[in-house]
Amino acid sequence: MNPLLPIALLAVLTAAGCASDPQMRDGVLIDDPYEAANRRVHAFNKGVDAHVVGPVANRLKGDGADAGPAPQPGDPIGPVRMMANAGRNLSLPGKALNGLLQGRPGNAGMNALRFATNTTVGLGGLFDPAADSFGWTERDTDFGETLAVWGAPEGAYLELPLIGPSTLRDTAGRVVDIAIDPLGQVLDAPERRAAFALRVGAKATDRARFGDTIDGILQGSADSYAQTRLIWLMNRRHELGEESADIDPYGDDAVIDPYE
Repeated sequence: MNPLLPIALLAVLTAAGCASDPQMRDGVLIDDPYEAANRRVHAFNKGVDAHVVGPVANRLKGDGADAGPAPQPGDPIGPVRMMANAGRNLSLPGKALNGLLQGRPGNAGMNALRFATNTTVGLGGLFDPAADSFGWTERDTDFGETLAVWGAPEGAYLELPLIGPSTLRDTAGRVVDIAIDPLGQVLDAPERRAAFALRVGAKATDRARFGDTIDGILQGSADSYAQTRLIWLMNRRHELGEESADIDPYGDDAVIDPYE
């Protein structure tokens, strides 16, 4: 058994068993019993972003990683975009597995089909013929969503070093995603390190595309921690169909749509 699985299961049980006192903040129900520690991690992450991640992302943006909020069919292909394509392609087997675990075979099949097409026709994922030629778009998911489908509670809000906003449930999901990644079972150690580097590169291009928004939140907000927490929780709950978590039990039961 993968040694990461007991840790992940313990984290899931912790998320399910920890009960605190969520509060309404800015119209959103927030469970943040670790706020003091989270703020210290946020200050560290903010410094790393300002001095390392941001400058690197700006360089990538200058090299062609700025074609809209997400890669689109027909976007210019350069070294940066090819690296991002390869990194995203490597995440598809895990997303396909999560689709099956969620009881969504259509999503699983689409991600598997994209991986097969881009790995072969797309030269190892450097190109994206699945989207460009056939219109087969990625079905983004992770084990945090799988846990939500299974009924695991969200748990307390966390900010993780270098990774950023999360919850107890999503943190457990990250660990399980590493443990059950199909590619992790077939690649040797050097290949796993190379795959990890490509995935990090893909995340860096995401930072480049959303750079103006991220800079506005981190550098332009009076309280960047509270703003980051609010936006991340609203968007994550919207992605998972859990907007009911934004209902004030003592208010008018209005659900907040982060895209309204």
